[in-house]
Amino acid sequence: MTFQPDLLKGKVAIVTGGTSGIGAAVAEAMGKLGAQVHAVGVGSDAYRPPAGADIQVHELDVTDAAGVKALIEATPRLDILVNCAGIIRRAAEHDVDVFEQVIAVNLTGTMRVCAAARKKLAASRGCIINTASMLSFFGAGQGPGYSASKGGVMQLTKSLAIAYAPEGIRVNAIAPGWIMTSLTQVLRDDTTRSAHILGRTPLGRWGVPDDVAQAAVFLSSPAANFITGTILPVDGGYLVA
Repeated sequence: MTFQPDLLKGKVAIVTGGTSGIGAAVAEAMGKLGAQVHAVGVGSDAYRPPAGADIQVHELDVTDAAGVKALIEATPRLDILVNCAGIIRRAAEHDVDVFEQVIAVNLTGTMRVCAAARKKLAASRGCIINTASMLSFFGAGQGPGYSASKGGVMQLTKSLAIAYAPEGIRVNAIAPGWIMTSLTQVLRDDTTRSAHILGRTPLGRWGVPDDVAQAAVFLSSPAANFITGTILPVDGGYLVA
């Protein structure tokens, strides 16, 4: 085990997008390390938390302002907020209406949850971990909304790190590279594109959700007490290749 099994004992975490993919891996990793986790997602009925982890599942769309407010208010204490909720529509994002939908979930949704959680995180001197992307750094001709939203998440993270620091709240983001989730299935199924991705990735493999989850645990732990405003790539070296 990478971390002590009681590392997050007594901590309360909310993970949006926490019922699938990277978000579920983060929720499960934190739950197994002793945190009480609220895993929030759309279509959450299909998710079954693993045994041995204190994970409560909530159905919630982060574009629902009233729902976000109600969730935060119903949580007596909050130490860790992880924003993993996100969508991608690829080429359809050239349609302005679709573009706006992606921004609404990925960027505005992140800000909405951060703002709603700010008071309780200040009380616990807690932390926020947002989900950026490799596309925070690169353009995406077939995903302008996703790329723009993730570029925005990067700058939002830096801005909130400054704004929330006087209240003792740390704000960081993880920038996953090419991770094996449903969002990347179409790329993994394309042998040419997959080979290109692996050819540029120095570690020579696709990442798995737990690679990202372990980085999230680190950023939420006392080991990261003097880290805020950082964007941490978890990409097998793709960004520097």
